[in-house]
Amino acid sequence: MIFTGGLRSLLPLAVRSLIRFNKLSLSNTSGMAEGYKQANVVILHKSLADDFEKFCKANDGPLPLLYRSKPGDWTCPSLSTHSDIRTDCLLYRKYENGACTGILTSLKEYSNKLKDMVTFYLGCSFTFEKSIQKIGIPVRNVEQKCNVSMYKTAVPCFPVSGFHCNLVVTMRPVPGDKLEAVVQATYLLKESHGAPVHIGNPGLLGIQDIAKPDYGDPVQPHSGDVPVFWACGVTAMEAVSNCKSPLAFTHAPGCMFVTDLKNEDAAVSYATEIPDVHCISQNPLHYSIASSTAIQKIRDLENIIGTDPGNRGVKHLCCQDELLKACLSISHARSVLITTGFPTHFKYDPPEENDGPPGAIAIAAMIQAMGKDVVFVTDKRAIHLNKKIIEDAVQQGVLKTQVSLLSYQGDSSESALRFLCEDENPERPRFDHLIAIERAGMAADGNYYNARKVNIKHLVDPIDELFLAAHIIPGVTTTGIGDGGNELGMGKVKEAVKKHIKNGDIIACDVEADFAVVAGVSNWGGYAVACGLYILNTCEVHERYLRKAVGFPRLSKQECWASALPSIAKEEKLLRILIQHRVCSGVTASLEMEVDGLPFYSTHSVMIEKLLHGTL
Repeated sequence: MIFTGGLRSLLPLAVRSLIRFNKLSLSNTSGMAEGYKQANVVILHKSLADDFEKFCKANDGPLPLLYRSKPGDWTCPSLSTHSDIRTDCLLYRKYENGACTGILTSLKEYSNKLKDMVTFYLGCSFTFEKSIQKIGIPVRNVEQKCNVSMYKTAVPCFPVSGFHCNLVVTMRPVPGDKLEAVVQATYLLKESHGAPVHIGNPGLLGIQDIAKPDYGDPVQPHSGDVPVFWACGVTAMEAVSNCKSPLAFTHAPGCMFVTDLKNEDAAVSYATEIPDVHCISQNPLHYSIASSTAIQKIRDLENIIGTDPGNRGVKHLCCQDELLKACLSISHARSVLITTGFPTHFKYDPPEENDGPPGAIAIAAMIQAMGKDVVFVTDKRAIHLNKKIIEDAVQQGVLKTQVSLLSYQGDSSESALRFLCEDENPERPRFDHLIAIERAGMAADGNYYNARKVNIKHLVDPIDELFLAAHIIPGVTTTGIGDGGNELGMGKVKEAVKKHIKNGDIIACDVEADFAVVAGVSNWGGYAVACGLYILNTCEVHERYLRKAVGFPRLSKQECWASALPSIAKEEKLLRILIQHRVCSGVTASLEMEVDGLPFYSTHSVMIEKLLHGTL
């Protein structure tokens, strides 16, 4: 028996020779021939080869194709010399009609069958382990001398003919302060699965118990470690099983084919992008990835909307990266709830202001374009008004389709949970993300105040309860967008509001959102969120992370997303709709002209131009 320590320094040819002659009694090849690429192996009848190759190309995250042999060819000259796929893996799996019917140490007895079969060599994550060790990132499975943990997920791969399955992932615990380093070290290695497809809670992938891997061994994390998941070539085994071919072979999980190619040969760059990592949720723990270029663009947007036209002290409420984290979180959401509405003009019926609805509609338009579900919730007294605004927005082409409109009354202590979750079950939320934009927020004394300290509680339904309940529902995050500190969600910056905003000690909202987006005018914050979502979804690094490296890039939809961006023409249409329904400007807006005798936000046009310039 030869110990792993000795195998690390051996050349691949020597390792393959030891495997070929059964000189090893190890269960996996992790750490062997350090610095050289390893490969997953799939052997199929030649009649299935073309479809399987298409399946690999359609899901190149888990199935990066290194080499396809000709029928009956047991060598792979572009990957290795003096190799024989019949003998050079530690263990093989035999499949008959989709069932694994045996674990083998050699395929020589099937040589006649193999003459009509094609071998596929697929990239493996073992390849990058040495690379991350070199920069001081521990590889726990190597430290613990065990196989890596592998899990079936609930993420479907893109199907091709008879090949279909869910994604399989490997998991390596990584210290929390090393997450960005491990992502940046692996994202270039596209042929070895590239960057992680998920960082954080395994339940978000559909993994029920991280202590019970479907393949490989349990790997024990250290204190402060975060689970990091990469797409895995064992996905191919699931596809082979589902294909139900009369006969097929694969390597056994962790028992790879060791090639002669050095790790440096595996680096394939995603242009010049560098990925950054950001935490977007603590319950459950969830991180997201985007390129540094995309992140800088969103930071620029955040600076732009921080302009304070009324010199009200808004700049003191701004916290860096709140817009970024909100956009990242919304980008991962499947269903989004948006609320707006701040009663200001008491001589009108309804007494609404036009700061809020245009920004809410801008966000909704982008969410619709990205194929997510979106609903509005507002005060019962304003349902008819908002229904007409939405209908007119659809008719004018500002919104693609109708948005469902709901009200919330908060009749009992269970009302919020009943509204947000199916059957009041916190494990089945109807919405992943809640957004409040220029929505009156409850102060510490339970009342709702406008900027002049006027109590408007009688005009406001208790939608705050939904945001409070969201904090205790795992997987639901919230964003508040405001420009004065008395808006729903601004409880996150209430101390700054009390210190820097006029009447802040009275009007400050006490209800926190996970992310507080502060803008000189709240509509600007809504426009910035829409622009930020566009930036993220046209970022290759983030887009790949969203789809878990399976299926084809969605960047072909870029034109559709661009058409959903806010524009001056759309804003003018919306403001005319609002004016038609007697929704007037807020008292703090910068007003420079009138339309049909009523105020018009001329400064918004300049702001939209700036936001679009920073987006496109």
